[in-house]
Amino acid sequence: MDASDVLVERLIAWGVDTIFGLPGDGINGVFEALRKQQDRIRFIHVRHEEAAAFMACAYAKFTGRLGVCIATSGPGGIHLLNGLYDAKMDGMPVLAITGMQHSDLIGTFTQQDVALDKLFMDVTCYNERVMSGAHMESVADLAIRTALEKRGVAHITIPVDVQVQSVKKGRSDRNPPHHSDATPAFAEHMPSRVDLEHAADILNRGRKIAILAGQGALQATDELEQVAELLGAPVVKALLGKAAVPDDSPYTTGGIGLLGTEPSQEALEDCDTLFIVGSSFPYIEFLPAPGAVKCVQIDIDPQRISLRYPADVGLVGSSRTCLRALMPLLKSHSRGFLKKAQRAKQDWEKLMEERGTLPDKPMKPQVIGWELGKRVPSNAIVTSDSGTITTWWARYVPARRGQMHSCSGNLATMACGLPYAIAAAVAYPDRPVYCIIGDGGLSMLLGELITIAAYKLNIKIVVIKNNTLGQIKWEQMVFLGNPEFGCDLFPADFVTIARGAGIHAIRIEDPASCGAQLDQVVTSDGPILIEAVVDPFTPPMPARVKASQAIKLAEALVRGEPNRMKIALTTAHDRVRELV
Repeated sequence: MDASDVLVERLIAWGVDTIFGLPGDGINGVFEALRKQQDRIRFIHVRHEEAAAFMACAYAKFTGRLGVCIATSGPGGIHLLNGLYDAKMDGMPVLAITGMQHSDLIGTFTQQDVALDKLFMDVTCYNERVMSGAHMESVADLAIRTALEKRGVAHITIPVDVQVQSVKKGRSDRNPPHHSDATPAFAEHMPSRVDLEHAADILNRGRKIAILAGQGALQATDELEQVAELLGAPVVKALLGKAAVPDDSPYTTGGIGLLGTEPSQEALEDCDTLFIVGSSFPYIEFLPAPGAVKCVQIDIDPQRISLRYPADVGLVGSSRTCLRALMPLLKSHSRGFLKKAQRAKQDWEKLMEERGTLPDKPMKPQVIGWELGKRVPSNAIVTSDSGTITTWWARYVPARRGQMHSCSGNLATMACGLPYAIAAAVAYPDRPVYCIIGDGGLSMLLGELITIAAYKLNIKIVVIKNNTLGQIKWEQMVFLGNPEFGCDLFPADFVTIARGAGIHAIRIEDPASCGAQLDQVVTSDGPILIEAVVDPFTPPMPARVKASQAIKLAEALVRGEPNRMKIALTTAHDRVRELV
């Protein structure tokens, strides 16, 4: 066996069955090993290495298993970085495998001479250059174990000559074969009884408790609802925790932040106790003032305790384990605070329905979100790209019990939506997948439409097309008071492009027929692209507009915003209609 054979054997031993990537002469030794084991580990051929890294990240998010991507030397490895940072920042276990040039030419300005192990230093929790055939086994085991245990990115880079070296090559007396193995190092951490009692005492004393649930609470839905019932506490959800509690649950008020809901913001502003479960929500300005309320926090990573808010008690462990241990110690609370939040949620949902059923032309983006949200099946997996479309997904496409939802969280990178959907469809071929993406995000990795067609993946791609980089446009105006600049996109015909890639496609422009057109496609099997043409002048307004934001928008309009009349009239018209 050579080094590449050993690497693939170790992947299989650790339970890896899928790898995303592109071949190249700098990684051909590993591809030969994959060819020989193609009945045991499948290779998903993508059109860009960045997409492969996104897919590895999403595969880890949706399955809880190790995501793996592979790229050739030099530019191939460089292309992985954005997707790998997505995995790092959202705490996903991913292994990246790259090639390097011949070991006797490294550092001599040869072709594709990039020291990828040095380049990847910041993004990885384990990062190693394989030095010989005998070096591979222990490096592969340690890389995989570290990625899984630390929930981060591991990287192995292998010179092309080392990829085909015998496993006997370079073996020292201190390195006998098979001294490492594929034994996982996981141990369920349980907080001490003292910490549990302290946390329970704080929660039992609270009169208005708000629960902030994030990605770490996705596997604790039942426990969250039981604790919410005990404490009379509304569950506010960070974006990555969208599916932690179904949106039709009586215990949740929905999301928080710029994409969130007004009842969620009110719950955090009015609470006297904050219970953070599996979240390190980064937008601290939406949380109570530091120290203003009591706080209990659960997180599997001790580094995240008190990261965003000073915790009086930090419980280290999985959300499900900690909540189960905590529940017997909790007392039943009055439901007054929860009932107030429920009433506010009902008012908010009426407002969302009003915005989602507007007959205006051009069609409002809220309409496609509203109509789609009513039709996504209960077993679906939903992915979102980054931009204004994230707002429409977050607010108008509810998470139902049994669904999975995700996006690029802390990195908030564009272009992730399509690769995320591909990974979901590969992992769960029997489940429908919906990708909600903007025309800007889709354009970045447009080639992955061909990947979807090639593998006949059951993905519904909903392109919300407004011919502009909408999020950036509104940020320029609302945050800085500047007129928009550099945001317009050339109007591409994505229906024609999709059909050229071998994907059925339709266009939706009329709000009156939007629902009927969706009915025709959402029940069909196979990939479909839905191009929804929407009004580019509808802003993704926060739940509560600050005076400073309104002033900045006014400044932008006065200072020469090219679309100032259309924006002013659209915003004023919508606001007046809501007030009436």
